[in-house]
Amino acid sequence: MSKEKVFCEECRNDVNYIETSVPMTGTIKAKTYHYHGKEAHCADCGALLFIPSLSDYNLRALYDVFRKENDIIPIEKIREIPKKYAIGKRPLSLLLGWGEQTFSRYADGDIPTRQYSDILLRIYSEPAFYYELLETNKGNLKSALAYEKSLRAVTALLGAHPSTGSKIDTVIQYLLCQCGDITPLALQKALYYIQGFYYAFYHTFLFSEDCQAGIHGPVYSDIYCRYRDYRFDPESKRIDFDISVFSSGEKTVCDSVINHICCYSSKILERFTHNEAPWLTARGDLPITAASDRIIDKALIGDYFGTVKIKYNMLDPCDIKAYAQDMFLCL
Repeated sequence: MSKEKVFCEECRNDVNYIETSVPMTGTIKAKTYHYHGKEAHCADCGALLFIPSLSDYNLRALYDVFRKENDIIPIEKIREIPKKYAIGKRPLSLLLGWGEQTFSRYADGDIPTRQYSDILLRIYSEPAFYYELLETNKGNLKSALAYEKSLRAVTALLGAHPSTGSKIDTVIQYLLCQCGDITPLALQKALYYIQGFYYAFYHTFLFSEDCQAGIHGPVYSDIYCRYRDYRFDPESKRIDFDISVFSSGEKTVCDSVINHICCYSSKILERFTHNEAPWLTARGDLPITAASDRIIDKALIGDYFGTVKIKYNMLDPCDIKAYAQDMFLCL
């Protein structure tokens, strides 16, 4: 029984009340969810009472079930981010290129979109990813002090977790596991398309590494040197890959590129990239047979694939298929 009293419409008096846990249902985005909430009943007559704090509790319980079933970052992790990286909510929104109050709304309980959720989850889990965002977008911050304070925090985290880094190696292992007959040349193209389409959908790059405008298309030179002698080993297909290392967005983009891009031969993919603006712009007036270590600016990749997403009205990464088919028909 509660110690505080509330007004009961039936008794017409201030009364104590009894809380009980009950199954409830709620609807979000036209879908019904089941959860356990709380009700309050008058201790004298048993009438159902409205208690603002219990109403808030039930709403949070509904949102928690929605987050869990839809792989949305928990609110506790959202609230931990500013503390972890020593940055205010408003500066963090500015750093991410969002509206000034966007992060604050999420920290107060609003549910982020899947796209924003994946970004926040990656920030929470990967100090190296946050560090890259901080360095790339520090011009968005209105205070040099905010930048310096957050830089000290993330640098300390990186010092404590030196293994944190780019996901390119993890993605490579996933590609080798999923694409049995992938060649070193096709591997390069798959990485390039994952980088481009991930940016198109999530407005940030999955890899920190730069690629070069090589003779055979975009190439990550260090990766090429490591895997140029790669040959498929059937045993690699038997290796269990821990997909929990990926956010839902990362896995969706990787799977879509595997299904809709990697189905073409490496030479076909080479011709794809030879007709795309990032490689052409980086090459400039170089002869097609000339070797080059010119970097393909990430901005070129981001702009190009962002335009592709709009042109093809892509709503999710599975829509990559239409672009790949058009590229093939244009060869």
